[in-house]
Amino acid sequence: MAHVAETLARTPESAAAARRLLHDALSTWGLEELAEDGALIVSELVSNAVQHARSRSLRITVTRPEAARVRIGVVDKSTKLPEIREPGEGAESGRGLTLVAGPAPNWGADPLPWGKRMWAELRGKERG
Repeated sequence: MAHVAETLARTPESAAAARRLLHDALSTWGLEELAEDGALIVSELVSNAVQHARSRSLRITVTRPEAARVRIGVVDKSTKLPEIREPGEGAESGRGLTLVAGPAPNWGADPLPWGKRMWAELRGKERG
């Protein structure tokens, strides 16, 4: 299984670094068709961690468990698991997990002893 990871500061600017890490991995693996959806997902997961976690850093992971499947993960030190909620009309937040679930129906949160791992999977085209 191919794997890349990077620890980043828990700041809004880390979303751009996470997108670069994802883009580089997808390019290396020949899965560029996942770049747009992947960028949305990693941006939302990082944004959620920046907003809700209380640690100084977060960890981005991109794994390739199968030739055409990629798992994007963001690990933070908050043990509070997220919930999909319906944002009120005019609300400026609360849509993140709904945005993740759109392109990645397979997503979730893994509790860790010291935090959690939010993840979402994307599938590319099977190559013959």
